[in-house]
Amino acid sequence: MADAAGEGREEKFALSTSRHFPEWLASTGGGIAFTTYQAGKLFLLGVKPDGKLSVFERTFPRCMGIAVSDDGRALALATQYQIQRFDNVLPAGQADKSGFDAVYAPHAAWVTGDVDAHDVGFDADGRPLFVNTLFGCIAAVSDGHSFRPLWKPDFISRLAAEDRCHLNGMAMEAGRPRYATAVSRSDVADGWRDKRTSGGVVIDCDTGEIVCEGLSMPHSPRLHDGRLWVLNSGAGEFGFVDLATGRFEPVAFCPGYARGLAFAGGRAVIGLSQARENRTFSGLPLDEALAARDVEPRCGLAVVDLVSGDMSGWVRIEGVVRELYDVAALPGARRPSAIGFKTDEVKHVISIED
Repeated sequence: MADAAGEGREEKFALSTSRHFPEWLASTGGGIAFTTYQAGKLFLLGVKPDGKLSVFERTFPRCMGIAVSDDGRALALATQYQIQRFDNVLPAGQADKSGFDAVYAPHAAWVTGDVDAHDVGFDADGRPLFVNTLFGCIAAVSDGHSFRPLWKPDFISRLAAEDRCHLNGMAMEAGRPRYATAVSRSDVADGWRDKRTSGGVVIDCDTGEIVCEGLSMPHSPRLHDGRLWVLNSGAGEFGFVDLATGRFEPVAFCPGYARGLAFAGGRAVIGLSQARENRTFSGLPLDEALAARDVEPRCGLAVVDLVSGDMSGWVRIEGVVRELYDVAALPGARRPSAIGFKTDEVKHVISIED
């Protein structure tokens, strides 16, 4: 078990890891961030000088997607009605008095309204982009409006606050959206729920082409080492899209509802959630897959070998945290921390641009 450094202890959770997880995380030279919108927490994992796991958490309402700059010094976080930007205020190679070598402090926020923002990315100028799920589009933050639409699937006839297809995931390439995932091609309000088991698609944002279909609630498309990786969440599968054939090629089974995907140390880090007991999560292929393996869905992280599909490490979370949304690697941040808003600590963190 690991203790967490955070804002208050009114919400109880326990976190445990596989035996070699801290050692593996230390070998990557960085940390891991993940979110739970259900409990409203941003978690930051790292390793202490003694080799033990460092767990840090901060509270943000309905926190969802995380974007990380290439150098690992800036984060963007989607919350209930804002996109927030955080920057590491510590100079490279230095640590604060508590031993954290990264302190991500909030420095900017864009009020979007409650548009159910999911995945987030940074454009070529360092400005946040996000998947605007309510309106079925990919949008940019705006300094004078709630958002600026950039792209929508061709099958969405117009922008409307109706969550028609449940557009949720975005794969970034060179500062621009390259691929997107949606649960269906519905063009009516909330129509995606009727196609949860096999209506999922992966879309090429450049051409509008459907490059893969027949998926079950796909999430978290990511480009890595020349491949387009995707979580086929409703079936409990992690794999990649063969762009030549349009086929999804499973690599590993995920013992939980998979959302959130990052890559570190030559491995995939996948977020796992327990399924909610409602219509959205019931009746999916994942139910039969779990039963066939005689296992219950778990909440936590799975570290997966990209070739064999073996789970080489894991993190399990029990207690108030039952669902995760996103996972991100933090390069160079071996023991990360963050500044939140529940206490007055934000008033006392002041940095001066050099």
